[in-house]
Amino acid sequence: MRPDESGNLSRRSFVRAAVAIGGTSALSACLEQEQSKLDGETEQTETAADPEPEFPRGDSDAVPNGQHRWGEYLVRDAHGNTVPPQQLVVVGLSYEGSAPPTDEERAQVEETLRLLDRAFQWGTGGNAGAAFHRGLLFMLGYAPRYFEQVGDVPEGLATPESVLEAVGEDPSQADAYDAVMVLTSDIGSVVLSAEAAMFGELDEVNGLPVESTFEGVFSKAGRHTGYVGKGLPADKLDDEDIPDDAPLSMGFKSGFQDNLPSEDRVTIDSGPMAGGTTIASSTLRIDLDRWYDQSHEERTEEMFCPAHSSEDVGPVGEKLGSDSGITEADVDRIDEDAETHGRVGHTQKVARARDEEFETPILRRTEGVADTVHDGAGFQFNSIQETIADFVETRKAMNVDEYDHDVPAEDHGIVDYLETLRRGAYLAPPREKWALPVV
Repeated sequence: MRPDESGNLSRRSFVRAAVAIGGTSALSACLEQEQSKLDGETEQTETAADPEPEFPRGDSDAVPNGQHRWGEYLVRDAHGNTVPPQQLVVVGLSYEGSAPPTDEERAQVEETLRLLDRAFQWGTGGNAGAAFHRGLLFMLGYAPRYFEQVGDVPEGLATPESVLEAVGEDPSQADAYDAVMVLTSDIGSVVLSAEAAMFGELDEVNGLPVESTFEGVFSKAGRHTGYVGKGLPADKLDDEDIPDDAPLSMGFKSGFQDNLPSEDRVTIDSGPMAGGTTIASSTLRIDLDRWYDQSHEERTEEMFCPAHSSEDVGPVGEKLGSDSGITEADVDRIDEDAETHGRVGHTQKVARARDEEFETPILRRTEGVADTVHDGAGFQFNSIQETIADFVETRKAMNVDEYDHDVPAEDHGIVDYLETLRRGAYLAPPREKWALPVV
């Protein structure tokens, strides 16, 4: 259990609400609530001339070149699984700059992003035993819409409309953003401070002067927030069916070592954007009422596979340890399970998209219960992969019509319980090209 999960859930809920609201007023309230998180903080990186920071600072020269390379800077649980930061903000951006971008505009964006690198340490700061993400993790991704304005669209990046069509969903749910900024931390004040600094709402961020912003280059076109963490879904959604210890609203943990590929696997390995990755960003609505109308055994089989028993998995999946338990034999047995059990599992199905080494092609980068969904529970999901085609193939493996057997949709994994509200497709260049790239 992470230290803050054993105590004041109401404080965590307050922070979650503040992040969802956003703005400088929410930031001020959040700071007051979160000072206890800084107790026992390790050595800072500020110089004597700098104002005292609220949070540990970073070094813009020491962070990985790949924006998506978070693995060594994430908290890990007792089984070695990475633990996602609790607070998530995805900011949709509209491009207002020149076509092609000027050197001055690139320098402006570069300095704004580097300020965030200096103001906050990268995630855990590389502390292997860290219990909190006291720093910031972020990615700036560019949509095909941006690249069409300034040059050519990079290979491997598809429009969100084509992604939706390919997976059998409504193209009208496509993001209309030119770019997105994905921000995440365990500390709500860190996320809110970074967001406010980018748009010129602060004079200082964590004690450093804000001398460059996105003003005149990017404007804010949308905002999507979410949260993940033991006990938060049950508390926020006020749903007695959600297990008290569940980190996500469908009741099971995610992100086992066996279904998370290496960062090298999801990194673009050639071409002008080598070293970067692509981002698939989605907001979904979940029909929790129907999901929890089933027994725990039924939910276990639909989330994992019929070979998984409720007893072996545990109330929220904690008994699985570091491995989801899905094997190649489980994948080969899908049709047999359909006939024998009248049910197939979500993890079992998406494992069909794994490669010859049985490694999944997409990496769940951030996920959490969506704060901005009305009329039901929502889910924010951001994955990274070398190409958007990797995401499409994995998502298609969820679809009922990809299979020849006659299992009804409600027993076919979890796809029938999900409704897509938005999807976007973005390219996150390496840091050396992250400031207004042109192909």
